[in-house]
Amino acid sequence: MAKIHGALGEDERRITGQALQEAVVDLIDLSLLAKQAHWNVVGRTFRSIHLQLDELVEAARNHTDVLAERAIAIGVNPDGRSIKVAQDSQINQPDPGYLQEDKAIATIVDVLGDVVKRFRAHVHATEEADPVTQDFLISASQDLEQQHWMFEAMR
Repeated sequence: MAKIHGALGEDERRITGQALQEAVVDLIDLSLLAKQAHWNVVGRTFRSIHLQLDELVEAARNHTDVLAERAIAIGVNPDGRSIKVAQDSQINQPDPGYLQEDKAIATIVDVLGDVVKRFRAHVHATEEADPVTQDFLISASQDLEQQHWMFEAMR
C-alpha cells in the first residue's frame, strides 16, 4: 500500500495534522448543525435565515474538502466518519424540533463564535509548522467570520 509523506518533517506534520483534523471535525459538524437548523427554523424571517443557513453549509462543506485534502497532501489521514465527528465535536447541539428564528440565530452565532476562536488557534499553531496550511485555515476563518457577522447582524 502506498503511503503519502508530503514535504513536512514529523513535528510539523503532527502539529499541522492535529489542526487540520480538528478543523475538519468542526466543519463537518457545523454543516450538519446548520442543515438541521435550515430544516427546522420557523418564524416571520424564515426565508432569509433558511437561505443564509444554506450559504453557511456550502462554505463549511467547501472548506472541509480543501482542508481534508490538505491533510492527505502532507501525509495525514483525515477522519470525517460520523463516529469520529460525534466523539470529537466541541459544538453545542440545539434541541431537536422546530427552532424559532431568534433561537436559531442565537445558536448559530454562539456556535460560529466558538468555531472561529478554534480556527484562529489553528492559524496560530500552523504559522511556523506549515504556512501553506495556515493560508487555507485563514481562508476558512475569513468565511466563517463573515458568516458570524451576517448572523450576528440578524439579532
